[in-house]
Amino acid sequence: MIYFWLTLLTIVNAVWLGLNFFILPGNWLMIITVVFFAIWQKGVFGVYTIIAAIVLAIIGEIIEFVSGAGGAKAAGGGKKAMFAAIGGAIIGAIAGTVIIPIPIFGTLLGAALGAGGAALIVEKRSGKELNQSLKTATGAGVGQLLGTGAKFIVGVIIWIVFLIAAFA
Repeated sequence: MIYFWLTLLTIVNAVWLGLNFFILPGNWLMIITVVFFAIWQKGVFGVYTIIAAIVLAIIGEIIEFVSGAGGAKAAGGGKKAMFAAIGGAIIGAIAGTVIIPIPIFGTLLGAALGAGGAALIVEKRSGKELNQSLKTATGAGVGQLLGTGAKFIVGVIIWIVFLIAAFA
């Protein structure tokens, strides 16, 4: 019977993993689910496995959080554009989910456009030329997409760690 529950846990964690594309805390939901499972079924998951997953999730969050800002900076943007890209990505992800109701695509596009749009506005208001502002905006948008992809890859690693720990 334990293999039934472990299989179900693996499927639920795969669903949580997919939430990363909606800029949602899918990695954390996997960890929380495994922690509850570990409390319920003692001996399946070790504390070091869970700690490793927590460390990976923190790394994934940091990468996603700073990726738009890093893209803006790499493209020559200032500190204000970097912070604007972070806020714009969050607002854009929410707006994209509502305005473009295509699963995953709307949220990702919204986050990228939000990061880029916010960086563009801040750069133009600071007096930079349009070409440089567009370059910064593109860097912020691409950085946000890459950050979300990196967070998803970290989530896949967490999912595999739990899969191996469950069935090993």
